[in-house]
Amino acid sequence: MKLLAGLVRWDVFLYFISLITAVQAFFGGGTDNYRRKVSLELNPDLSGSANVSVLHVRAVGSNDTLHFLWGSQGVPTLLLVHTDSPETRVQIDWERMLSNNISGSLTVEPASAVRYSTAFLFSKIWEYRDNSTDQSQAAADSYFPPYSLEEFTWEDLNRTLNHSALTAQLCGRNQSQHRGRVCFQISAFESWGRDPAWPRLLHSANSSQLRFVIEGVTPRSNRSRFALELLSIDSRDHEAREETHRSIDDEYTPSIFQVSQLVSVHVNSSAPVLSYAQWKPVAYRTASPVFEDSTPCRHSPASPPLPPPRLGLALAFFGGALDQGYRASAVNISFGIPGEPFYNATGYLSWSCLLGLGSPPEDSFSPVVLGIMVVGLGTPALLLLVGGAYVCVRRLGRQQPGYAPIN
Repeated sequence: MKLLAGLVRWDVFLYFISLITAVQAFFGGGTDNYRRKVSLELNPDLSGSANVSVLHVRAVGSNDTLHFLWGSQGVPTLLLVHTDSPETRVQIDWERMLSNNISGSLTVEPASAVRYSTAFLFSKIWEYRDNSTDQSQAAADSYFPPYSLEEFTWEDLNRTLNHSALTAQLCGRNQSQHRGRVCFQISAFESWGRDPAWPRLLHSANSSQLRFVIEGVTPRSNRSRFALELLSIDSRDHEAREETHRSIDDEYTPSIFQVSQLVSVHVNSSAPVLSYAQWKPVAYRTASPVFEDSTPCRHSPASPPLPPPRLGLALAFFGGALDQGYRASAVNISFGIPGEPFYNATGYLSWSCLLGLGSPPEDSFSPVVLGIMVVGLGTPALLLLVGGAYVCVRRLGRQQPGYAPIN
C-alpha cells in the first residue's frame, strides 16, 4: 500500500514535469543564451572636433561581428553590417565624410568579410488633422507640410552617450519650431532580454532598439496627430515584406495582442529572414506611462520599391552602387486613432522599434503564464489519476489474504 501510494505521487510529479515541458516547447518558451561583446565608439578615428555624430556599435560574437552605425547625416540612419569575422573594423574617410564627397567614405574592412548589409532611414514626420480612421485614409487637405528630418539641427551624441548602459540619444529641432524637440534613443544589447519600459520589446544580441520621441512640439491643429516615415534600403535581390503576427497573450504589453514587422527576404525564396524592423502597434503619451497613457498605432502597407535616397550613412557606405544595386521600401506609422486624445493633450509621444539582423525575436509565454496553463490543463487529469489510484488502492485493501475456498 505505501509503495503504491509512493509510486502514485512519483507519477504525479513526472506528469506535471512532462506537462510543463510540453507546454513550454509548444509555445516557444525558453531563452536565447547567445551573447556578444558590445562596445560603443563615437566618431571612430576622428582627430579633433567636428559638428558630426557617427555612433559605432560593435557587437563581436564567437565567429562573426555585427556593426551598427547610427548617425544624423542627411537623415537619422541606422546602418547594419554583418561580417563573418570577429576581427573586422570600420574605417571612415573623415575628409570626404565632412565634405560634399560623402559617397563611399565609410567602409568595413576587410570588404571580403561582409556577408550582408542594410539600412533604415527615418526621413519624415507627418502631421495631419484627425478626420478619418487612420493616417493612410486621411484626406489630402488634412495634411500639413511634413517635417523633413534632413532639415533638422541635431545635438551632439556625446552628451548622452552611456558606455555602461549601451545607450545614446540623438535630439534635434526644426528651424521653424522654437520649442520642443524630436529624439531617437538607441540601445544595444549583449544578450537576450526584454526592455523594462513599455512596450517591453523582446530583444536579442543581434538587435538594437530605437525609441522615437516627440516632446513639446507645437501642433498646427488642435486635432493633430503625427506619423513617422520609415525607409528600409536593401539589395535588389531582396524584397521587403510587411507582416503582422497575432497572439493570445498580452502579459508584457497590456491590451496589445499583435506585433508588426517589416522583414527583408530573398526574392522568390523560402530562405530565412535577413533583417527586420519590429514593433508593437502602440505608442505612449507620457514619459512614465500607465495603461491609460497608451494609444494605438496604425501602419501603411509597404510601398512598392522606390529609388533609395542618396543621403547620409546609406550613401557613405553603399556609394555609387546605391542607384543600381539597391532599392527602398517605405512604411508610415501613425500614432493614435479616433476617440483617443490628440497630441496636444500631453505634448508628448513615444514609440519603440526593434531593428536587427537575422530572424526577429518571437514572444513566448512567461513562467507565470505557463504555470497557470499547467494548473488549468493539468488539474482535471490529476483528479482522474488520483481518483483512479484511490479506487485501485481501496480494492486491493478489501481482498482477504490466503487461498480462496475450493468447492
